[in-house]
Amino acid sequence: MSLKISRIIEGLELKLVAGQKGIKREVNVASLAKPGLELAGMLDFYENDRIQIIGSKEAAFFHSLSHEEQTSRVEAMLKKDAPAFIFSKNVDIPQIFIDLGNQYQVPILKSFYKTTSLFSELYAFLQAELAERTSMHGVLMDINGVGVLITGKSGIGKSEVALELIRRGYILVADDMVEIYQVEKGVLIGEAPDVLKKFLEIRGVGVVNVVYLFGVRSYREKKRISIIVELDKNFDDNKDDRLGMSADQRKIFDTYVSYASLPITEARNTATLVEAAALDFKSKDMGYNSAVEFNKGLNQHIKKNQELENEKDD
Repeated sequence: MSLKISRIIEGLELKLVAGQKGIKREVNVASLAKPGLELAGMLDFYENDRIQIIGSKEAAFFHSLSHEEQTSRVEAMLKKDAPAFIFSKNVDIPQIFIDLGNQYQVPILKSFYKTTSLFSELYAFLQAELAERTSMHGVLMDINGVGVLITGKSGIGKSEVALELIRRGYILVADDMVEIYQVEKGVLIGEAPDVLKKFLEIRGVGVVNVVYLFGVRSYREKKRISIIVELDKNFDDNKDDRLGMSADQRKIFDTYVSYASLPITEARNTATLVEAAALDFKSKDMGYNSAVEFNKGLNQHIKKNQELENEKDD
């Protein structure tokens, strides 16, 4: 995966100051660099595949150099074809960067973020844009902070479940199609395609905008996926783990995600079941497993009864 500088300019609302002809340069890594050593004249460790960030400390050191040193060191960096240089909010861009940026066609950009915020915002943006992606049919909800991906066959009622959960105060992330990307091993993020953001399709009603119906708190743009809940009408009761002792998982990219299959019948409140699955996951994540505690108590009860029976036999 690669990303053009022009897309980064658009995504972070950066100002292009110089190097217009270089905006088609591509970035292949999310990591960033601050060229402190390079400004001091040491290029042995120069990471020219990364976007270079210049904050107030780098700028202060740069201004302490002579004009000849400034020129030679900026030129040495630009010759090595870094994707772009971004100056943070409180830093004025030296004219030598502008002149040589145009000469070597390296974009020189200005951010409205301070250095720390620029690092975090740009890194998160690059991670999301450069990540491998896949799509799944389903609904992604935020239930008490738990990202729940609801799946199941078409027509089983996923969107209707989402509507009821939204009515209860939970948050919609995506309906019908969920785009999933892995920012790092163990972390999957889900979001809606641009055209579907904020919309929910209800059979018999049509497409509704949840923000207009339920307010801005009913929607968020993305959420980490913690558990996959599949709605299933064709379940086998004999194979069902009634205690919930087993820990089933599904693999997406390099990440294993907790998985639960919920048997669906007309007599069951599906939204409540999904809500319970999310809350149970949260309690397990906090260190409490209801099934394990129940099984422990049951075993203790059986053991106690056996001891009483043995005492009677004696």
